[in-house]
Amino acid sequence: MVDNHPVSKCEIDLYSVYEANSHPSWGEHEQRHQDDLDKVECLRRKIKYYFMNPCEKYHARGRIPWKLMLQIIKIAIITIQLVSFGLSNQMVVTFKEENLMTFKHLFLKDYVDGGMDTYALYRQADVYDHINYIIEQYGHLRNITVGNHAYEKNGITYTPMSLCQEYYRNGTIYPGNETLEIDAQVETGMQNVLNNISKIYTKILNFARLFTSLLMLLLVKIMFTLKAINLQTVRHREQPDCYDFTVIITFNNEVHSGRIKVDLENDVEINECRDWKVTGASPKNIHLTLLFDCLIIITCIISLALCTRSVLTGIQLQFEYTLYCRDHTSKEVPWSDKLEFVSGWYILIIVSDTLTIIGSVLKIEIQTKALTSYDVCSIFLGTGTMFVWIGVIRYMGYFKKYNILILTLRAAFPNVIRFICCAGIIYLSYCFCGWIVLGPYHEKFRTLNTVSECLFSLINGDDMFPTFKNMEKKSRLVWIFSRIYLYTFVSLFIYMILSLFITLITNTYDTIKQQQQSGTPTSELQRFISMCQDLPNSGVYRLQESRSCFFDCFSFR
Repeated sequence: MVDNHPVSKCEIDLYSVYEANSHPSWGEHEQRHQDDLDKVECLRRKIKYYFMNPCEKYHARGRIPWKLMLQIIKIAIITIQLVSFGLSNQMVVTFKEENLMTFKHLFLKDYVDGGMDTYALYRQADVYDHINYIIEQYGHLRNITVGNHAYEKNGITYTPMSLCQEYYRNGTIYPGNETLEIDAQVETGMQNVLNNISKIYTKILNFARLFTSLLMLLLVKIMFTLKAINLQTVRHREQPDCYDFTVIITFNNEVHSGRIKVDLENDVEINECRDWKVTGASPKNIHLTLLFDCLIIITCIISLALCTRSVLTGIQLQFEYTLYCRDHTSKEVPWSDKLEFVSGWYILIIVSDTLTIIGSVLKIEIQTKALTSYDVCSIFLGTGTMFVWIGVIRYMGYFKKYNILILTLRAAFPNVIRFICCAGIIYLSYCFCGWIVLGPYHEKFRTLNTVSECLFSLINGDDMFPTFKNMEKKSRLVWIFSRIYLYTFVSLFIYMILSLFITLITNTYDTIKQQQQSGTPTSELQRFISMCQDLPNSGVYRLQESRSCFFDCFSFR
């Protein structure tokens, strides 16, 4: 049965609207397709622009490469800062080392240069004689030293010399009967010796009574503080520094082998001189140096902000490219392509800027005498400057003839890491074996550190004959084992592992060279970018910038 109910005009209009909304016309479909193509092309231009070098970006959008100019300026001022700090640090190191050598000659009896490794005592009388000699030299310091050394004062009294000993509480030892009875509890005793010559000799006469027996003695430490002024800075128009040297002389009997080793070391504290006046030379204005350091900090902060912004831009482009591949190609972007958007050079610059900022702050603290940690400051400034100069290679990579080194290092890095991990296991096995077997018979194998240094030298062909020759022949079996050990290590690492390592780098170099000559894209990301044929000077990038395509929220949904 057919329903002949008439259709009203309103119903016809509503039906027409529904049909128009549900089934877009061919023209609307074409328009949507064209919009998608424009968005894809926009994404290609954005990514291609991101990977352009500063010169190409200048031709593309006419913007001056401020970031490049800032990096060049930063390299110059950071290098000047490092050289200036290095020269000042060199004077400090020289003054500390020469004072250490002076103290050894003043307070160690019959000391000769370079004799600390063999400087030891073997008789009881020598132990007391050397300790008395130190106390006597300390009492007559003003009359014997050619330097400007002086005693430390605490108010109106001199800081005393301290004699500290560590010993077993009590015990009896009879090596002849192979019997002993000992209390393993270690006690510490300390005695002060004032800077008064008559009192010093009184202490000397009674000093032997400090020890119940030298057999129970573990350590004797003699500690005192001397003051000095570094005058060599005046000739370089720098403010002189006042030094506090805490001298520590140690008589070490922990081994109880009949050989008491003697060592002298000093802790240095640098202070600002309370009152000083220099005539005949105009010292440098410390405020200008501090201002220069502040300028470096500001420059590094700006560089850090710009590079961080570039890293964030790359991450944003990586999200957009991943979204495109997922919606239009149904493929997951490999990690190798994702990491292309995170520039390792920007990360390197960020790390170098951070280290330089910290080092500059420490340098300001040192110049104002708030800190004396020259070593920590040197590590931060030196590492920061090293990374800054390594970052220069990035700009060399914009030239194809120089870019092959960077591409080879980047391509070979994962394989090199895996290769080193495998070779490192073999290397460690030889280290442990050499330490436990050859250590008692060879000086270079006494500790794991010296074993590693010795084997690494053998890999590079250094000190090879002395390593074979210095092996003691007390045990015939160990001597034969040492020959097998050394020959197998040298053959394995020099002729096999090192050759394979060089081959790995060479093959990567040849592959990169062939790819450059062919000019074919090697990844999906490069093929995606290569489809954009717009040259930097075509003007399309400026037009795209005016339409704010670079800052629009990108979506393919």
